[in-house]
Amino acid sequence: MTTTLNVPDMHCEMCVKRITEALTKAKLKFEVSLPDKTVTIDGPAADVSTAVTELDDLGFPATAK
Repeated sequence: MTTTLNVPDMHCEMCVKRITEALTKAKLKFEVSLPDKTVTIDGPAADVSTAVTELDDLGFPATAK
């Protein structure tokens, strides 16, 4: 299952780096798009929930598209 999350507060490459590090550490399969301000999660609903929690902890509130 693939879920795309809107991450409107992602503004620069440093944001992408912080998000990438956190989601990699959480062992998620994902893709970050700065131009679209999205993070696409490839995995079950539990992975999406983990990603939303990780993003929120970083200060990037995310909502499913």
